[in-house]
Amino acid sequence: MNLIERNKELMKKFEKMINTADEKLAEVLVAPDAAFYTPASPEPLYGGKGYLSVVYWMRKGFSDVQWHITDMAADVDKAAVKWNLTGTHDGEFMGIKPTNKKISVCVMNFYYFNENGQVINDIAAEGMIGILRGIGA
Repeated sequence: MNLIERNKELMKKFEKMINTADEKLAEVLVAPDAAFYTPASPEPLYGGKGYLSVVYWMRKGFSDVQWHITDMAADVDKAAVKWNLTGTHDGEFMGIKPTNKKISVCVMNFYYFNENGQVINDIAAEGMIGILRGIGA
């Protein structure tokens, strides 16, 4: 399998990881020293557990949140993924009380891989705007 195909397969496993919050899979797929910067924390979050803390943060506001790959392009050291994020705003999110609105948001992320095929960086496009718009904020 070439690196491009490997990275596409890794992203399919990544989709499973974030939708199931599988910590063992996160340890395999995300480099331990990978730093992630998100609205979920003022400090960077590291490794698989750090990445999953963003998933847990999202689940506090959207208990049924799911991410589904709708399109993907990969290169030897990166992948661009178009996600469809769905969920019900049934918990407080960024200070906004639950509205019980269902959201379906297009989110775009760019993932970078190390030589071992682990995610070392995730750059997100403006998905948060779509989420906030979806709940009427």
